[in-house]
Amino acid sequence: MKPYEIIKNIFIVGGPDITDGRDGCVYLLNLGELVLIDSGAGWSVDKIVQNAEKLGFGSMGISRIFLTHCHIDHSGGVPEIKSRFGSKVYVHKLDAPPLENGDSILTAAKWYQTTLPPIHVDVKLNLPEEILRIGTEKITFLHTPGHTPGSLSIYLDTKGKRVIFAQDIHGPLLPEFGSNLDDWDRSTQRLLDLQADILCEGHFGVYKTRKEVKNYIISLRRQYGVE
Repeated sequence: MKPYEIIKNIFIVGGPDITDGRDGCVYLLNLGELVLIDSGAGWSVDKIVQNAEKLGFGSMGISRIFLTHCHIDHSGGVPEIKSRFGSKVYVHKLDAPPLENGDSILTAAKWYQTTLPPIHVDVKLNLPEEILRIGTEKITFLHTPGHTPGSLSIYLDTKGKRVIFAQDIHGPLLPEFGSNLDDWDRSTQRLLDLQADILCEGHFGVYKTRKEVKNYIISLRRQYGVE
């Protein structure tokens, strides 16, 4: 599978079917500056950068990385990307300590039989909802705990569509990750209430209609017995 444009100025540039089977999905936003949502597991940074270049962004550096949560399959590429481009890293304050401490359990690095070096977090989000304006776009960060205590979902309204990045809402929900089913229940209900037109997920790619997004989230809620 090749990188492609999901909707104008929003692209998928990495993931298990694009760069490396160990990667969570990596999304690129062209907002007048380049923003990555998640960074893969760390073994495929060259491919992610090359994919951005193939899409026409060869001369632009990655200015910011928004991490949806601390797990290595989403955060492992940060050290190399940050080293190359000086990118600022954003994450929720509850998921910042595992990254800053290189915690092999809470970052799931142990699952991948590797380690994650400590990562400096530039911006720690701490409110239920926070807004960041970049150029003409308004980016909304929602604290949606469940998979991890500091899981974030990120959305923007563009070209008449609501696009939400809700990585790993499928789980797993495990005690060793600090997962919490009650939090997850509230978070997924909140995501349903947003009535997103496009959902960019963490491992299963892109759901492209409001009906598909709704049905996918409801199917997860049924799976966990909360629907």
